[in-house]
Amino acid sequence: MQTNCPSTFISREIEGGISSRLRKRARRWAVQAATGFALAAAIPAYAQAPNTPPKPPQSAATGGSSAAVPSFWDPRRRPEKPDTTRVTLIRFVTEVDYPPFDYAGADGNPAGFNVDLARLICDELKIPCTMQMRRFDTMVDSLNDNRSDAVIASIAVTAETRQRVDFSDPYYRPAGRFVGRKQAVIANTYPEQLEGRKIGVVQGTSHDEYARTIFTEADVRRYATTDLLRAALKSGEIDLIFSDAFASAFWLNGTESGGCCVFVGGPLLESRLFGEGVGIAVKRGNDTLRNAFNWALFRLWEKGKFAELWLRYFPVSPY
Repeated sequence: MQTNCPSTFISREIEGGISSRLRKRARRWAVQAATGFALAAAIPAYAQAPNTPPKPPQSAATGGSSAAVPSFWDPRRRPEKPDTTRVTLIRFVTEVDYPPFDYAGADGNPAGFNVDLARLICDELKIPCTMQMRRFDTMVDSLNDNRSDAVIASIAVTAETRQRVDFSDPYYRPAGRFVGRKQAVIANTYPEQLEGRKIGVVQGTSHDEYARTIFTEADVRRYATTDLLRAALKSGEIDLIFSDAFASAFWLNGTESGGCCVFVGGPLLESRLFGEGVGIAVKRGNDTLRNAFNWALFRLWEKGKFAELWLRYFPVSPY
């Protein structure tokens, strides 16, 4: 079970449903994404919208091409490297089963995007690191009990999680996206254009809440698991699925999809449901390590190494 999926994690943070203001904002963003407009209002001014990403630095990582790799770093705000001479080891922990971000490799060792990013960070900082896999619900406690130093496990940055830990700058932004069958082309995902369409969601997630709130004229159908949801799409039981953009990109690029389906419309970003971003968690007050991660992440982006890693895991862009 993907216990650390940003969508299901965030859905537990929301109390009392979505405000009328959020409904209006989310509906406006849904229209913007359907027509391909940049979602500039949804992200900080320095972070360009993922559906119109800047070109990454020219390097061997991209072969000088204009790859669609999102950037959440402001080139004008260059972080300074803190004094890390007293940091002799960084003990990372990550989740057990949330591919492609965290999972056990063929040899049983930790693998995935987050794990490889942590290795790059350690190389950049020139500090030895260890990586342990833990259940998602135990990782923050291990951090606060000094049994680990950093959590890199797709924990969404929210007001509630900030009360328990501090975060590095975000290195990706959760989003929701529609997926449909190739042979059943749907022109756009305007809420009014999806009237009567059968939209599948995994019940209890933030994508479930978003779809039932914004796409009120659609026939939103709720499924217990992601596997059941995708099977319903492939069989034609539903017209679209609405779910986590990253998990969908991983599925579309893999063999399990059988080349059946494609993204429909653009990414939908809503910080109150999908989170403000995903960063590396450290114990509250550990500014040395937090700032060290910020410096290393910026350097990896500047050198093109982040772009290389991104394209290796996401040749089908989540954005």
